[in-house]
Amino acid sequence: MFRCGIAYPRCRWIVPLLLLFAIIFDIIAIAATSGWVEDEDAKSHYASMWYQYRGRSDQWDHKSLMEFSWAQAVAALMILGLIILIIAFIVSCVALCCSLNTALLPVIGAMLIVVVVLQVIALIIYPVKFNELIFEGHYYYTWAYGFGWGATILCIGCAILFCCLPRYEDELTGLAKTKYLYSSA
Repeated sequence: MFRCGIAYPRCRWIVPLLLLFAIIFDIIAIAATSGWVEDEDAKSHYASMWYQYRGRSDQWDHKSLMEFSWAQAVAALMILGLIILIIAFIVSCVALCCSLNTALLPVIGAMLIVVVVLQVIALIIYPVKFNELIFEGHYYYTWAYGFGWGATILCIGCAILFCCLPRYEDELTGLAKTKYLYSSA
């Protein structure tokens, strides 16, 4: 006999783990020095969140992007989002892993919505302003920029889960009977 159902008690461990992955993705995006953007033709120009590099293989000239106010805003928004995300992770571990505290779950969801708003703004400002700064050729956004979007998408999903989980308090504690979605005889 095969049964397929949702094991809600596992959400107590999986959702904080997803937040941990979002933190790791954010750290990768913020700390990446290999670049958020690179040119398509000669690989002679690339830029991270902090610096832009021009030149060829052994002679790179780097210039700080932090002299531009838009780059400072992007850095501040991404770092502030990461700090709030870390706080949300700690609170989620306390609320779900130590003891079930459903009153904290909507608060965590609201914190994650703030993280999403901050990071979406930063991840939109960067390409718009970078393209205004550089007018030559075509540029591709690299894996480091993608990790920023990955963290943001994980935060969107976790915010939805944290806002919905208080309705399933009995299922999370294991007190409710398991409802199977599919059962074969």
